[in-house]
Amino acid sequence: MRRRLELPPGARGRLDRALADALGAGRAAVKQAFAAGAVRVRGRRARAADPAEPGAPVEIDLAEPSGAPAPEPALPLAVLASSPRWLVVDKPAGLPTHPLAAREGGSLAGAVAARHPECAGASADPREGGAVHRLDAGTSGCVLFARDAAAWGALRAQFAARTVEKVYLAVVQGRLPAGGVCSVPLAQRGGRSVPVPDERAAERLAARGAGAPRPAETRYEPVRRLAAHTLVEVRIVTGVMHQIRAHLAFLGHPVVGDELYGGEAARLPGLARHALHASRLGFDPPEGGARVRVESPLPADLEALLRRLD
Repeated sequence: MRRRLELPPGARGRLDRALADALGAGRAAVKQAFAAGAVRVRGRRARAADPAEPGAPVEIDLAEPSGAPAPEPALPLAVLASSPRWLVVDKPAGLPTHPLAAREGGSLAGAVAARHPECAGASADPREGGAVHRLDAGTSGCVLFARDAAAWGALRAQFAARTVEKVYLAVVQGRLPAGGVCSVPLAQRGGRSVPVPDERAAERLAARGAGAPRPAETRYEPVRRLAAHTLVEVRIVTGVMHQIRAHLAFLGHPVVGDELYGGEAARLPGLARHALHASRLGFDPPEGGARVRVESPLPADLEALLRRLD
């Protein structure tokens, strides 16, 4: 399916992400197009990591969508809040938000499709099953789903405009002395987000094939200091992959259980995931009315972790 478009005036960062946002398409489909050499900017073959150029003409051959997630009624589903046009569900740790490939099972979107089949047709990429955003598989908490296409578009626009309130709780290594803001840009390399604190780091990472650094802002505040750890409330304005995990590790306080960013020292026997929970989500409902704020309680495994570390 060939698509032609001009990148919007606000396009920035990596070309693959800017294209996915402009097309309302899944990033996996856009990534596949780049891998196949099927993306051209001004008539020349482009790379996924190229910087987005506002107004540039783009041609892209996208594979046909792989279809909606199969309903999975055996998977549990906890709905935190809902309206006729959206619902917020409580994602358990260990479950991906939606499948990454056709006919792949075991996702939150499959659990949603079993109880709310209308969500399957709401997202631009049916594979996402109506999910407006996603969490890492190891992260628990609030995930927003749309129940119709217009609602999905309106809610996605709020994420793009950075007006959605996203609050997390994280258990980190060490006693964090005070709150603050980390705004170090992040570049993607090898399935990780890498902090880029200065131009020298940017040049070094670019030489190794990393993508262009993206702006990222993480605000953090200690909530409870434990013997050798801290429970931290985190608010993010941007939504870069692994942003919280990468920024907290950069600050010297990696998330407990997050070996990808904290290394062997972050491992904690008996903890099967990283200790990060999406505790609150705030947005304007597409049907109008007062702003919605939904909270997810800290799950039992993280409550037990706090008792253990106190």
